[in-house]
Amino acid sequence: MQGSANLNLMIKAARKAGRSLVKDFREVENLQVSAKGPGDFVSKADLAAEKIIRDELMAGRPSYGWLGEESGGVEGEDPTRRWIVDPLDGTTNFLHGLPHWAVSIALEHKGEIVAGVIFDAAKDELFWAEKGSGAWMNEARIRVSGRSRMIECLFATGIPFGGRPALPASLQDLARLMPACAGVRRWGAAALDLAYVAAGRFDGFWERGLNLWDTAAGIVLVREAGGMVEPLREGESLLETRNIIAGNAEVFAPLAKLLRN
Repeated sequence: MQGSANLNLMIKAARKAGRSLVKDFREVENLQVSAKGPGDFVSKADLAAEKIIRDELMAGRPSYGWLGEESGGVEGEDPTRRWIVDPLDGTTNFLHGLPHWAVSIALEHKGEIVAGVIFDAAKDELFWAEKGSGAWMNEARIRVSGRSRMIECLFATGIPFGGRPALPASLQDLARLMPACAGVRRWGAAALDLAYVAAGRFDGFWERGLNLWDTAAGIVLVREAGGMVEPLREGESLLETRNIIAGNAEVFAPLAKLLRN
């Protein structure tokens, strides 16, 4: 596997955390779970995975900054570089015994995501990309799909739960898009949705109310696979927005037009 020292460090950390999560996933019924908010949970497995990743990354690059879902943000001695980590994207799937969740690690440099790793440990699928080096799944190069007709396209999204404020807008999105496409999937792990766009499994993806750790690694994956990623609202910063659209280059414009209307 060819890659920079940073990328190899990210892959090592993702695999190590993934192995820990798989062990806990096999005993999911015994996990101790504490409520983090309505419909949102954090497990001992989640916290343990973040510690594994942080220990690995910070040991290798102690001067870099850090942004983790569970532990928040810390500015590093090097203000130009920051790790962005979701140790367990798809926590609700994990806690219900559904094998669709992932470790997500990204590296930001001077306000741009330059490397990303998304590890689906349950299926042993490692998606990775580095700026200028293409996108990969395990040892195979991946590309976005080539579909251009909306009616043939399969899209992915997330639907807000637990009374979150984006629900009405998301339902309106579905009402506009469903008649125009081949289907919409809601699988509960935004990082994997973006990885699947990069791999051509989904033709596009959009979601409201996300956090940067949900999307950072997927942004560079989709771009390096030949796709496009933008904020749902034009003019916003991709690293600050909570609402994004991604897709192959052929279908992105009609998808974005429909959702932005």
